[in-house]
Amino acid sequence: MKLWLGISLALLALGQTHGSIFERTFKRIHEEPPLSTIQNRADVVQTLWIEQKLDHFDPAETRTWQMNNIRINLFQRYMLNDALYKSGAPLFIYLGGEWEISSGRITGGHLYDMAKEHNALLAYTEHRYYGQSKPLPDLSNENIKYLSVNQSLADLAYFINTIKQNHEGLSESKVIIVGGSYSATMVTWFKKLYPDLVAGGWASSAPLFAKVNFVEYKEVTGQSIQQMGGSDCYKRIENGIAEMESMIATKRGAEVKAILKLCEPFDVYSDLDVWTLFSEISDIFAGVVQTHNAGQIEGVCQKIMAGSNDLNGVAGYLLDVFAESGGKCYDLSYDAITGLLLDTNYNGNIMRQWMFQTCNEYGWYQTSGSTAQPFGTKFPVTYYTTMCADLYGSQYSNEFISNQVSITNQFFGGLSPGVENVYLTHGQLDPWRAMGIQDESQATIIPEHAHCKDFNSISSSDTAEMKASKERIAELVREWVK
Repeated sequence: MKLWLGISLALLALGQTHGSIFERTFKRIHEEPPLSTIQNRADVVQTLWIEQKLDHFDPAETRTWQMNNIRINLFQRYMLNDALYKSGAPLFIYLGGEWEISSGRITGGHLYDMAKEHNALLAYTEHRYYGQSKPLPDLSNENIKYLSVNQSLADLAYFINTIKQNHEGLSESKVIIVGGSYSATMVTWFKKLYPDLVAGGWASSAPLFAKVNFVEYKEVTGQSIQQMGGSDCYKRIENGIAEMESMIATKRGAEVKAILKLCEPFDVYSDLDVWTLFSEISDIFAGVVQTHNAGQIEGVCQKIMAGSNDLNGVAGYLLDVFAESGGKCYDLSYDAITGLLLDTNYNGNIMRQWMFQTCNEYGWYQTSGSTAQPFGTKFPVTYYTTMCADLYGSQYSNEFISNQVSITNQFFGGLSPGVENVYLTHGQLDPWRAMGIQDESQATIIPEHAHCKDFNSISSSDTAEMKASKERIAELVREWVK
């Protein structure tokens, strides 16, 4: 996740000095889960590298990861904190998802506290093709084909076996894996594929069911806005967006362009441009909800409700967000997005990689296919599947993508993964929980919390439900590492 993770497929605009609107929105939805506010800064975190096969499943493919065009291996990156470790103690691994790993993940928070209790070695692994873990020189269609969850899970299996063999005192140690968003999905699926390598796992905000037309995401986004920001705010968003759609449909699109300060390349008569605009608008609101902390949704609703009417309230808020990217106008056209997504260089933006995974494995396109959400009708599933074909080739038809998603569910079991010793948690406000296990006999739903918000240390500010959930995983870890 960082399924996690929503899929802001309107991604990158051109040439804005502060990072484009699309890039900022996407990063917010797919960022590394929030780091602990209390860090043990005296701990020395080592950044290390491990050689990995390029393809774990093809015996004829003997290459390992390379850097640029010279024959120097660039191995998978990982971080290690041994400040708490005593020989023979467990190994706790936080799994990286679609983001660049950072040392703060293993120097504070609830996982750190549990590691302290058990004198565990702390590791943080980076997912292939993200961050600094670059298996091949670029992201061309030929080179990106080695990006898949199965390859990444095989990387993790090799990492565990290798570090247990080579690190002093680890050979008989129990292993606990932890992840948030997409990496929580990986925790669950790793326990399914390699059950003997890990004693247990904690999966926070894990989507497990792959689905092309993920209408539930924007439904839950709307429900969370209504719950925390009020029905008036929900209705104003719904009415303001509907008015923009109506203006475009009745040949008043030039007024929408002027109101939102859209750059000239935007064509109000192009479905792809219109879909790009409304997809981005909906994703801006999704970013508010998915990353919600106390008062965040409420604050946005206050700004929107301060407008003189529905259209002005919504447009005024959007312009404030757009302005954070700089520039006198905002290029939200389809050509701007696809032009930059066709860039095969590693440039710090990871959307090309994530989009490739969605086209091949998950779908998870957060569409306007439901009327039970306030963001309008103008980002249909066709928008996202069209983008797959434009980026990666004509073989990415609707049928192909649907078949790939079905294969994922068949292979991993969807909402019935059949795993033991995995503790599943979800924030009740989190739109991603709709693709996760929500049966409260199998998962813990934490009221009024959003995506991956349960990694901090136990605190007096925790709600009763949050504290109980953290105490439960601590109890389970004690059982698993016996």
